[in-house]
Amino acid sequence: MLTVIPVKKEKQMPKVFIIAEAGVNHNGSLRIAKKMVDAAVNAGVDAIKFQSFNAESLVSRYAPKAAYQKKSTGKRESHLEMIKRLELDLNSHKELIKYCRTKKIIFLSSPFDLESIDLLMGLGLKTFKIPSGEITNLPYLRKIGSLRKKIILSTGMSNIKEIGIALKTLIYSGTKKNNITVLHCNTEYPTPIEDVNLRAMLTIKDKFGVKVGYSDHTLGIEVALAAVSLGASVIEKHFTLDKRMTGPDHQASLGYSELEQMVILIRKIEKALGDGIKKPSKSESKNVGIVRKSIIAAGNIKKGEIFSRQNLAIKRPGFGLSPMLWDLVIDKKAKQNFKTGDLIKI
Repeated sequence: MLTVIPVKKEKQMPKVFIIAEAGVNHNGSLRIAKKMVDAAVNAGVDAIKFQSFNAESLVSRYAPKAAYQKKSTGKRESHLEMIKRLELDLNSHKELIKYCRTKKIIFLSSPFDLESIDLLMGLGLKTFKIPSGEITNLPYLRKIGSLRKKIILSTGMSNIKEIGIALKTLIYSGTKKNNITVLHCNTEYPTPIEDVNLRAMLTIKDKFGVKVGYSDHTLGIEVALAAVSLGASVIEKHFTLDKRMTGPDHQASLGYSELEQMVILIRKIEKALGDGIKKPSKSESKNVGIVRKSIIAAGNIKKGEIFSRQNLAIKRPGFGLSPMLWDLVIDKKAKQNFKTGDLIKI
């Protein structure tokens, strides 16, 4: 009876989840936001992320701008005025979600206040992205945790203790730990290379046993690629349709061609990382017999003659007995005649 041996399928590693961060680079325009969706789709990302907020709930009239915001938008406009013109209303959210659905790309948004959490929940979002600034907002964390959805948590400006408290809050509020991905992040736009500290991503992974990723605010794509090579399961990167546009984040964002190139290279790195199982690859298997060596006759050997270090040699090709069997061959009698260069058989 023929026994069928099942073929073991190769382990499929999960793809890196790539988020194109539109943020507020739509400048409050639904038309520009839709163009950004088109660009993200063409670049091949998995999701495009916006920001949901009520300016009056998010910022007081005394809140100062960050230094990079003053540089990119000017000093005359207040923080509140800047945020106000970047809002997306309920109808814009609905339209964008519908548009993303038709384009087959995941719509994500970071809520910046309790009202916006309700808004996104009402719109059926399955994944909630917590921005870095809310990692110490206890009522906010409790509310998102209670939704029991998938969570992506950014950790800019935080230390390891604060991350631990935020994770405990989310978990105690009802979210399973395996539904949380923690992103290492630096909130300076752009982030100086010397401040990236990419190994902190691995510290988070080891300390809390969670999936990790990286939200990148550096210029260029090199650091995001390095994060993938270190094991990031999520990469988030700001992009814009035009770096010359007026707004707080355009200058520190990727252009379309850079975003597209980042996706291409991440997918190549994924393939190169493989499944972690050390074995001969399909492409190199054909080289085994050519590159490895075998035990061969160093001279003519007659039947009955004892194999020794004097009449045996180790040379290519590797189609015969492995040199690892050397001790097994030495001192045995030849069962046939061998000519110089013949592969030894026992």
